[in-house]
Amino acid sequence: MNILILGSGGREHTFAYKIAQSPKCKKLYVAPGNAGTSAIAENLQVNPIDFAAVANMALEKDIHMIVVGPEDPLVKGIVDYFKKDERLQDIQIIGPSGRGALLEGSKERAKEFMAMYNIPTAAYESFSFESLQAGKKFLETLQPPYVLKADGLAAGKGVLIIDDLEEAKKELENMLSGKFGAASKKVVIEEFLDGIELSVFVLTDGKNYKILPTAKDYKRIGEGDIGLNTGGMGAVSPVPFADKDFMNKIEERIVKPTVNGLQTEEIDYKGFVFIGLIKVDGEPYVIEYNVRMGDPETEVVLPRIKSDLVDLLEKTWTGELDQIELELDKRAASTIVLVSGGYPESYEKGKIIKGLKEIDSSIVFHAGTMNNEEGDIVTSGGRVIALTSFGKDYKEALKKSYQSAEKLQFDKMYFRKDIGFDLS
Repeated sequence: MNILILGSGGREHTFAYKIAQSPKCKKLYVAPGNAGTSAIAENLQVNPIDFAAVANMALEKDIHMIVVGPEDPLVKGIVDYFKKDERLQDIQIIGPSGRGALLEGSKERAKEFMAMYNIPTAAYESFSFESLQAGKKFLETLQPPYVLKADGLAAGKGVLIIDDLEEAKKELENMLSGKFGAASKKVVIEEFLDGIELSVFVLTDGKNYKILPTAKDYKRIGEGDIGLNTGGMGAVSPVPFADKDFMNKIEERIVKPTVNGLQTEEIDYKGFVFIGLIKVDGEPYVIEYNVRMGDPETEVVLPRIKSDLVDLLEKTWTGELDQIELELDKRAASTIVLVSGGYPESYEKGKIIKGLKEIDSSIVFHAGTMNNEEGDIVTSGGRVIALTSFGKDYKEALKKSYQSAEKLQFDKMYFRKDIGFDLS
């Protein structure tokens, strides 16, 4: 079959890497892709949120399956767009409907869903500008630090954790006054949970599900998890502290109620559920839902799946996910992300990347790269390259990734040297 992946980052390159291995994949396209995807697929210059352009390209290229990488097209309703067009209804599009995507598109909706199905999460209330004073009073009832979340999508920057009460009140006002644009017209304030985080990924056809490998990513730019939030500086899989007993709790208290809730509400959901969790005193609590795979967690989760990914996605579309066994690589995988100097704030693009051909013990996933007119691979984003390696444990895998990083070079290249620091 002909398959189209929407997106341009490391997550999409990883999907392309796995899908290209399937004998079921005849021709692979990525829109818009990057320099890495261009080596194993055909890049198409189509914007994933221009649904008409995506539809026209899907018809022109005789696409049978579309894998939606980023959240934006899902929240904006690409699945519904395809379902409503008779010409497009037979295309297997992997992702939830607009209603399903609200689990990521609205923090308030996600919290209401968790409350409805008794899924453990932090206590919360949501506020608009009209209820600003009530929001400030609610902050006074909480113990610091204070967690403020923009209700809508804010490119990973809409969550603030603040120690000082007066500063929290000021930031609440700033957010409701438009700090994150339309995304913070509503703000969810929730109690702070103190524990260690991890991510659990679930593939579901809306009724059946498969729990994919666990992962833990590192969002802060600085070592020791300090500094500004980024899209992710590295990840490990599996998570060492997620033992069988803890995973049973997650499945019974969180995964099953989530899938049952989708069924109860008759939500069209054929795709991934990314559950951001925190372990507090041995118990799992949900921090957030995402309705797609995470990045850079995808770079450690998908390589550990030994089953044919296209087969898994096909069964997801047909509602037959229970008919397939999920086979996993027992080895650990770790990835480190090489970023442009200055990221996540302003940074320069167009820096030539040297040493890519020298790497032989890691998988190179491109994130922010492109080919320039001279044929060089150059930087085109903040996160540039993810280096994924296997090992008997995450430490051995990380060692290989760090050795590979030493072979790469571009101007002002930076990476964290302490990924996994909190696991030993």
